[in-house]
Amino acid sequence: MELFKKLSEKLSTKGKKSFNGMIKPIDVDFDTSKNEFLDGLSKRALKLYEKQHDIKKFSQLVLSDPENTSHNELVDDLFNKGGVDPLEDEKLERLADNSRFLKDLGLID
Repeated sequence: MELFKKLSEKLSTKGKKSFNGMIKPIDVDFDTSKNEFLDGLSKRALKLYEKQHDIKKFSQLVLSDPENTSHNELVDDLFNKGGVDPLEDEKLERLADNSRFLKDLGLID
């Protein structure tokens, strides 16, 4: 508690503007290394918040109607109309033997 009092006295004696007894963080002069650290920390915190928000929103969309199986019907209709299943063993073997594809992936020279 004593450390907090010393810090508040130090900041108040510098003549910084205060608002309802609180010092505005924007008015406090930090050195540049602390500013860079705090900026990086803020950016990481914002990215984590956005990621968490995206996951929450995605989960709401996915779980909105679990009884809806229309996607299965659409896939079945595509296969009935002559669509090709990309996960068939023959298709996977042809893709695995495709030298141009493997070169694009950088797996062979």
